Amino acid sequence: MDYEISLLTTMSISVLFALSLNLITGFCGQISLGHATFLGIGAYVTALLGKAGLPFLATLPLSMLLAGAIGAVVGLASLRVRADFLAVTTMGVGFLFVGIIRQQDWLGGELGISGIGGSGLSKTGFMLLALLSTAAVAALCLYIRASWMGRVFNGVAEDEDTMRVLGIDVPRYKLAAFAIGTALAGLAGALYAHHLQFIGPDSFGFVESVTVLSMVVVGGIGSVPGVVIAAALLSALPAWFQFIGDYKLLVYGGLLFLMMRFSPGGMAGLMSRFFNPVQTSAKGER
Repeated sequence: MDYEISLLTTMSISVLFALSLNLITGFCGQISLGHATFLGIGAYVTALLGKAGLPFLATLPLSMLLAGAIGAVVGLASLRVRADFLAVTTMGVGFLFVGIIRQQDWLGGELGISGIGGSGLSKTGFMLLALLSTAAVAALCLYIRASWMGRVFNGVAEDEDTMRVLGIDVPRYKLAAFAIGTALAGLAGALYAHHLQFIGPDSFGFVESVTVLSMVVVGGIGSVPGVVIAAALLSALPAWFQFIGDYKLLVYGGLLFLMMRFSPGGMAGLMSRFFNPVQTSAKGER
């Protein structure tokens, strides 16, 4: 039973983390290859504050606040770059974060921080907290998607020059997407740290950023249900089929290739074809 509880907690945190990137990349069209940085910020903040004696639940909003604030700064620095240049910029931020962690003894250095705990919750209670947090974030994403802000995000992703002509403050909304998405990643990081009770620099490097991007692409960029399903499945695969653990990047890379080749819309596109074959066919004829 403990194994199933741990797996469900891991899946919930992975889904939450993927939704946070989907808000930036899927909703607003900003490619980030350093999103694991903000997962790490949330994890290190809650670990350090917990060891200083702050209650676990009090560390969650502080982790989100700091991750969102740093995300806004990164977003501000990235306003003048787009597409590939934005991806390279965020990737550089990720390398910088890991490099700083490795060099600072008060952050645990290469050895990381162990003995994180003190949430005051049982394993079942913590799992329920993770599930409720993920459900709340999914509901928030659906709300944003259907709101005027979501429509502006979509317009910025499609053609930000046109949005500027229409009088939309594009930098403001790009910063908002970065701040909200990175704050949610900070929440995922705080839950991650208390779930594993250990964090180190290797947990927040480029590989993790690519992994979460794979979840978003496989699920369907911009689709909340698709990303939820893809993140849950991809995070569970190494546990269900242990041999995948050694070849995780190869498997994820293969899935990315297949999706981009046969279903650019990801799992969301596949579900749309399955449930609306007539409508999809009509669109294809036009």
